[in-house]
This record gives sequence, structure tokens and C-alpha cells, in this order.
Amino acid sequence: MKQPIPVTIVTGFLGSGKTTLLRSLIEKRQSRRLALLINEFGEISIDGALVRGEAGADDQVRVHDFPYGLIAYGDDELFLPTMQAIAARRANVDHVLIETSGLALPTAIMEMLQSLELAEDFILDATLAVVDTPLLLSDQFETGTGSDAAATVFSQQLEFADVVVLNKIDDLGEDALLLAETRVRERAPKVRFLELAYKAQLDIRLALGLRLHQPTRTEHTHTYTPLATMPGPNTGVLAEQGRLNGHAHSGLAAHSHGLATHKHFHEQDPGWLSFVLRSDAPQSADKVRHALQEAVRLEPVLRSKGFIRTSETGQAVLVQGVRSRVMISVDAVRPAARRSELVIIGYHASRTRVAAVLSELTGTAWH
Repeated sequence: MKQPIPVTIVTGFLGSGKTTLLRSLIEKRQSRRLALLINEFGEISIDGALVRGEAGADDQVRVHDFPYGLIAYGDDELFLPTMQAIAARRANVDHVLIETSGLALPTAIMEMLQSLELAEDFILDATLAVVDTPLLLSDQFETGTGSDAAATVFSQQLEFADVVVLNKIDDLGEDALLLAETRVRERAPKVRFLELAYKAQLDIRLALGLRLHQPTRTEHTHTYTPLATMPGPNTGVLAEQGRLNGHAHSGLAAHSHGLATHKHFHEQDPGWLSFVLRSDAPQSADKVRHALQEAVRLEPVLRSKGFIRTSETGQAVLVQGVRSRVMISVDAVRPAARRSELVIIGYHASRTRVAAVLSELTGTAWH
């Protein structure tokens, strides 16, 4: 009997650092032959380009882009044939890694993996939820703060995770990490492991090959064994703080996600909008940063990313924005594009207003 190919789902809200974490796993993959599915809500693939840059010419890592939508949701016509094509070359694939859009729930993929078309060829290894820890600690995912839509998606992503990875933690102390753990477990008491990603790095042994969902076969499908009792939502911080060292595991059996009761989650909230703004003029990195920060102040923009062309360098300049936190860096490998392109994602954000702010504050035309 053929062995199913293990699948790891990497989920997490917009800007949590999923792609950076994936790039580090590719670097540490050793001899593993990987198939990566990269899902982005925007119409152009920024994250896919970054992952390809890490993989380089390595034919042991294949990247499949899923732009402009939510992977495995009802209107996704690419997921099933892509997975079937991967299954057809199973002799050359050791593991599948799927990065969801920051607005997607992992349960859509989990349902598809249990479908008649895929259940014989794939098995869920684990679901990792990557968390922007400073954003969590700044109450940006609390309901009643004007970001209820974001809070809902964030909580649902945690609810269906096996492993939560606290990211962007390099400047945080022990008390802050313990508070972050408490907030995670209040939202998702069934999470098995909590891992720390210093410098966006995670031991590959804590990400791949966890085997948290071993199948019990029926004639045509996989089901998952239920989880042993976990701490309740009012559970306090860990008495043994060694659990936070990135190497602690509970050994609990895999848990049931009740997927059939969550199909209504897989309908895209029409309030979430993504659009691309472009400029043919050379840009100033400082002016672009200031303009994006001002756009966030005026419009409900939660994520910005893309490449800009500047007069200071012949290399591409990467823009990564999470709300008002905007990082701009030179890509040492990628040459500058002919034009600047930024993906903007927000909740009922106005394309016209964001474009006007960028045009005014950079002194260049954005459209």
C-alpha cells in the first residue's frame, strides 16, 4: 500500500511572517524534496517570488503560486489539480508545504485532504499558525477595538492549529512571552505545542515530520483520532517555563477539528479587499514608508507588500508593511523592476484614497 505524502499547512494572519519562516525551512530542508503551494490574497505573487529566490535553481524544491484568492475555498479551481499533479510525481516529493493567505482558514485545505480525490495520496502532518507577537500584545486582535473582522480571522486560524509559532520576538522579554502564550491559549486551548521563532528561524524538526494526524482508514477516507483533554480557556501561564524553549512537546493524540461544522467559514468576507498600486517613476524609500504609514492612519489598511524601484540602487527594493510598521530593504539578488508595484490589503479600504496619499506624499503618480 502506498504511503500518503505528508502535508504541513502554514497559516497566520496578514504580515505574521509566514513566508520568511518558510524560506528558513527551505534553507534547512537537508535532503527533503519539497512541493510548496504559496497562496496570496493579492493579484500578484510577492511571497512566491521571495520563496523562489530562496529555492534558487534547486530542482528538489518546486513552488506553485495561488494568487488572488483563498486556497481550497469553493471558487479555487487550482488546488485539486495541483495536488493531483504532485501525487502523480510522488516518487520525487517527500513533503508538501502549503502557505495560506493571511485571510484564509486552514480548515478549507483540511477538508480537501479528506476528500475522495486526495485522501489516498495525502495525510495532514500538522498545521502551524504563525503569530505576529508584538501585534498580539498590542491588543490589535481584540474585539471591540475597531478590528473585529481581523480578530475573528485571527482567532479562527489559531483554533484549528496544532502548533502556534510566536514570531517577531527578538526584542521581547520572558514576561511578554508568557503573556503572549496566555493570550494564545485563551483563544485556542487545544493547541498542542507553542514554539518560539527567534530571528524568524524554527528548527525543521519542529515543523516537518510531526505526524500529528495519523489516519484510521475507512474504505475511502481518513478520519482523525480525538484529542485528550486540554486546559480550559482560563488556564494560567505555564508553571514550567521550559515549555517555551522551542523543544517541548506534549505527545497528545491528534484532535478532531469538526470540519463539517465549519464550511460556512470558507466564504470570503466581501469586506476584505486587495488591490495593486503601480508607479513608473523612481521612488524614495523614506517617502514611500511615510506615505504608507499615513495611508494606514486614514484608511483601514492592514498589509502592504511589494517591490519599488529607486534611483539609489539597481537592485529591487522590498517593502513589507504590517499596519503602520513598514520595513524597506534592498534585495541583494533580485534586479530592480521597471516599475514599482505594491499590494494593499485592507477591510473596506479605498483604492482611490490610498493611491492619492501615495501620490501626494511621494510626489509621484500612483495608479
